[in-house]
Amino acid sequence: MMTGPNSETSSKREDRRREFPFSSLDFERARTLIYQFSGIALSASKNELVYSRLVRRVRALGLASLHDYLNRVEQQPEERTEFVNALTTNLTSFFREAHHFELLAKFLQQRSGPVRIWTGATSTGEEAYSIAITAIEAFGDWQPPVTIMASDVDSQVLNTARQAVYPIGQARNLSAERLRQFFQRGKAERAELMRVKPVVQQLVRFSLLNLQQAEWPLSGKFDAIFLRNVFIYFDKGSQYRILQKVKKLLAPDGLLFVGHSETLPHAQDLFRLHGKTVYRHTEAQQA
Repeated sequence: MMTGPNSETSSKREDRRREFPFSSLDFERARTLIYQFSGIALSASKNELVYSRLVRRVRALGLASLHDYLNRVEQQPEERTEFVNALTTNLTSFFREAHHFELLAKFLQQRSGPVRIWTGATSTGEEAYSIAITAIEAFGDWQPPVTIMASDVDSQVLNTARQAVYPIGQARNLSAERLRQFFQRGKAERAELMRVKPVVQQLVRFSLLNLQQAEWPLSGKFDAIFLRNVFIYFDKGSQYRILQKVKKLLAPDGLLFVGHSETLPHAQDLFRLHGKTVYRHTEAQQA
């Protein structure tokens, strides 16, 4: 059958509109590399997302193509961090999925301390600081017996988290009382910014951690673990391996919080549902 000039593949037409060449082979290579470095399994529909995220690094480095950039990622370990940073999604907000924090508050009120909490995908810090605020309120003490470990695979978002400064628009889920108690509003040219008060910040310790690495720099037991909106980026095998490690770190009566669209039916031997997207050890006694 004869074909005319209008029968070009959509990928070739797309390349003509793009600033830099990005073939289907480049896309598959990027998918392989992000899986290799972080365990994130990007779907085949994420071509445009990958291009839009990586093209910023191509421009910044003055390279000619995405192909050249992927060569650099493979050859230079320091660029791998930038690569992972570019492709990780960091959508978050204060008190996102509010029911989790209501349950956490009740849970903390039943503990005498010390309490250890880990959030393993803390992003820019809103989740960790929401946990800290919940702890202060639950114990009725500005220095509750709580330590919060907050980690992420993205070094750039951790820098934002440590600075604890956010656009005032991030206050959308905060009551006026919480905003007044736990945040400092900027002045003059910084009037559209807010800063988490130091008394809240001191409860949180941030660190870089890739959930796919063989050994996690964590020890002891955690009373609560937040791994929300994480598992959607991993295949089932990676999810299970991560959950096996989580089980060892979670206290026998502890709680595991996952994202609103995440379920763990393939890990019923490890965890059972305790509430809306909240899990406990399979062996834990029914409350």
